[in-house]
Amino acid sequence: MWLVLAFTSAALLGFYDASKKTALKDNAVLPVLLLNTVFCTLIFSPFIIDSLNGNRWFGASVSIPTAKAHALVFIKAVMVLTSWIFGYFGIKYLPLTIVGPINATRPVLVLVGAMLIFGERLNWSQWTGVILSVISLFLLSISSKKEKIDFTHNKWIAFVAMAAVTGAVCGLYDKYIMGHLNPMFVQGWYNFYQMLLMCLICSVLWYPSRKKTTPFHWSWAIPLISIFLSAADFAYLSALGMQDAMVSVISLVRRSSVIISFTCGVFLFREHNLKAKAADLLLIIIGMIFIYFGSRQV
Repeated sequence: MWLVLAFTSAALLGFYDASKKTALKDNAVLPVLLLNTVFCTLIFSPFIIDSLNGNRWFGASVSIPTAKAHALVFIKAVMVLTSWIFGYFGIKYLPLTIVGPINATRPVLVLVGAMLIFGERLNWSQWTGVILSVISLFLLSISSKKEKIDFTHNKWIAFVAMAAVTGAVCGLYDKYIMGHLNPMFVQGWYNFYQMLLMCLICSVLWYPSRKKTTPFHWSWAIPLISIFLSAADFAYLSALGMQDAMVSVISLVRRSSVIISFTCGVFLFREHNLKAKAADLLLIIIGMIFIYFGSRQV
């Protein structure tokens, strides 16, 4: 069941990326991200209010009366928000057909993190997947030069890379906290904490200089970001909460969202240099397959 939930999360994440790209076109990044956190919080507010009132009408509790539980979720909120800020800026200024494959390498970072932090050892299949993913990134950097995007000097590439690294760290952290907390509690409260943090960030960094930067305008793609993300995260956290769930496999399956986001980049955004990027993407997918079967052997 956890594998089905992981694939469901992956499909929703692909549409989430496409919605982000649409909402951020000629738009200010920080207020779009703020509204995303507001809508996500509103989606889960009935569960929070219900549990705080001591009711169980929705059949799930999101309120755990311990400071430690809320501290754990707050740390997750900081991690996710850091990844989002980097990722939102990157996806605004880069083609989706470049951002998607870079994000697809997160399972490699999770594997390396599991090896360094938890002392796990990779088998030959996992190592093959890691090497193929690294090669695919190198080839992607070469093909991207045709669009005048230099991986070594483009700050937006660095932003997407930072988003991938912090996202991978958060994936390892998720496996830890989901062994102790209810999925609805985590999702409900971390959205709320992110909203508070984004209110602070926007009031300090964006609002005072809003007239000197890219103006904000409303887009109906903004609520779609929150809807797709909330559904994807709920499926993801529910999968992680299952006893036999494997974080390395779930992280890998979630990155298959690149297939949908890449397709959207082709047909919705009419992006270029597709043959070379498709070959790089295929190499990443082959690497993911090796990692998948290698992780199933563990």
